Amino acid sequence: MNNEQERHVLGLSGGRDSAALAVYMRQHHPELDIEYFFTDTGKELPEVYEFLGRLEGFLGKTIHKLNPDRDFDFWLKQYKNYLPSPQSRWCTRQLKLRPFEQWIRPSIEDDCMVYSYVAIRSDEEYREGYRSKKDRLKIVLPFKDNGIDKPGVIDILEASGLGLPRYYEWRSRSGCTFCFFQQKIEWVRLKERHPEAFEEARSYEKDAVANGSPFTWSQGESLDDLTKPERIKQIKEDHSKRIQRVKAKWQQNPLRESEHEPDIDTIYGESKGCLACHK
Repeated sequence: MNNEQERHVLGLSGGRDSAALAVYMRQHHPELDIEYFFTDTGKELPEVYEFLGRLEGFLGKTIHKLNPDRDFDFWLKQYKNYLPSPQSRWCTRQLKLRPFEQWIRPSIEDDCMVYSYVAIRSDEEYREGYRSKKDRLKIVLPFKDNGIDKPGVIDILEASGLGLPRYYEWRSRSGCTFCFFQQKIEWVRLKERHPEAFEEARSYEKDAVANGSPFTWSQGESLDDLTKPERIKQIKEDHSKRIQRVKAKWQQNPLRESEHEPDIDTIYGESKGCLACHK
């Protein structure tokens, strides 16, 4: 390679924003040969894989699967069976960012300029998903630069015919089934919709606690306690009250059907989750 060569990459999480960015770049910058990639932890929701398959068909290009060379179980042992948490996001470092680094490193070492497109919206504060000491990697924020907000992202997906990933019916983010950024209502819904994934998460938690982990998946509450019948009833009632409070204050736009029901982020506030996982 020489100094004039460039590489354009766009990471997909299986989430709404990164998918909309892929659609946007295909429609507005067809001259760019963008490489789309997905770092697969092996613990994703089945709806994520289904949506990525449809997106791949729309883009007309293969989405590169960057599988980490060592899986979640390997890294869990390396971290002494301590669960990842908002305070220690080793899952993102080892299962998302590390495979990305390995994928682009040969290009950077060969003096290629790598442009990484990230789906930070205009209505979000900029949170850097990947920070590199290499000056051959440039982060590009098309939505931020062009004033595209959350309703704009939804419009892009609806106009393309893709719509939202199906898990948005009950959950606010993609990523691992046991993502610790889930709200308690999302854990309840995971148990109802994907009981086998919930039981796997509960098994990991029990082993972690037995090995001295200070963290549970849902901070301050084990999954055993969270899913007791009386607790589930309380969580659902609290969620319903939150919806009613949001609706009472919400000025709906009749031109946007998607705004007729508040989503998880609207009810509980935008997540501070990892960009590599749920954008």
